[in-house]
Amino acid sequence: MSAADEILDIVDEHDRVVGRSPRGAVYAGGLRHRCVFVQARDAEGRIFVHRRTPEKLVFPSLYDMFVGGVVGAGESYDDAALREAEEELGVRGLPRPRFLFKFLYDDGGGRTWWSAVYEVRCEADVQPQAEEVAWHAFLPEEEVRRRLDEWEWVPDGLAAYERLVGDAGPDRS
Repeated sequence: MSAADEILDIVDEHDRVVGRSPRGAVYAGGLRHRCVFVQARDAEGRIFVHRRTPEKLVFPSLYDMFVGGVVGAGESYDDAALREAEEELGVRGLPRPRFLFKFLYDDGGGRTWWSAVYEVRCEADVQPQAEEVAWHAFLPEEEVRRRLDEWEWVPDGLAAYERLVGDAGPDRS
């Protein structure tokens, strides 16, 4: 099954399930669905940052300071956060990511999803998925902030990061 065939829950403005559809149809139709964002930090508190591959369906080749993705039909946010973090980082046995907050992302142009934001400590050597991650590094928070104006970031991840920093202050280590 291709990524475009994965079945997702369609949700309303209150995050209530109102239907199901394949991911490709969800993206093409601008249907509201669910996503998870997991900020992974290493033992030194540095943030995992990566550049998405050019083949990604959404936001190809852009930088991101979260790992994550869509929540499958019937899947909980918590389960999706752990699954996506382990898949994208290429590790097993991560602690369950800690839920921080949820918000409705809407770019005003047909891209809208409920976004649950988490954090996790990853002390294992990462082996990111080659089909998902073109480049990666663990960067100090100061460097991430410095790069905000230099690199092109995924807009939903940037929105999550701005809320995270605004809610929690600059030092989350």
